[in-house]
Amino acid sequence: MLPSTIVVRAAPGRKSRAIVRLGAIIIPAAIGRSGRTILKREGDGATPIAAMRLISGFRRGERNGQLITSLPVRRIRADMLWCDQPGNANYNRLVRAPFGASHEEMRRSDGLYDICLVMDWNISSRARHRGSAIFFHLIKPGYEPTAGCVAVSLRDMRRLLPHLRKGTIVRVL
Repeated sequence: MLPSTIVVRAAPGRKSRAIVRLGAIIIPAAIGRSGRTILKREGDGATPIAAMRLISGFRRGERNGQLITSLPVRRIRADMLWCDQPGNANYNRLVRAPFGASHEEMRRSDGLYDICLVMDWNISSRARHRGSAIFFHLIKPGYEPTAGCVAVSLRDMRRLLPHLRKGTIVRVL
């Protein structure tokens, strides 16, 4: 059995690259375009240096089929959005379309959220402007930087998923 903590360390060379480790599984990842920070702010492009619990996940069923994991995972619907407007009462929460405030679409055309795991960053105890939609999701081609999330390849996500459950810690160092 693998440990219940995923460790995310900065990779040498580029501030937007990282190494993810879960026991003996070691994989490359992308993190925020601004690197890592202990002072996370909405829109800063940085990945928070923190220990964040995995809460749940989302998947595009028509693209990924069955996933092997103990983590609760919901199929993404076309009306699922994530509010990223700090002044809105639904800030950093899943909302449904139509929704007038600033938001991200969960059913993205670029496939980044085809498998998207929700980390407890600014969710259980929300504070305005502390950052929203900090997810563990799929990578862009070429390991391009994220807006503050941790991203890995589909192959590597499938390697990790069987070992993940609600409460698994993602520790960004």
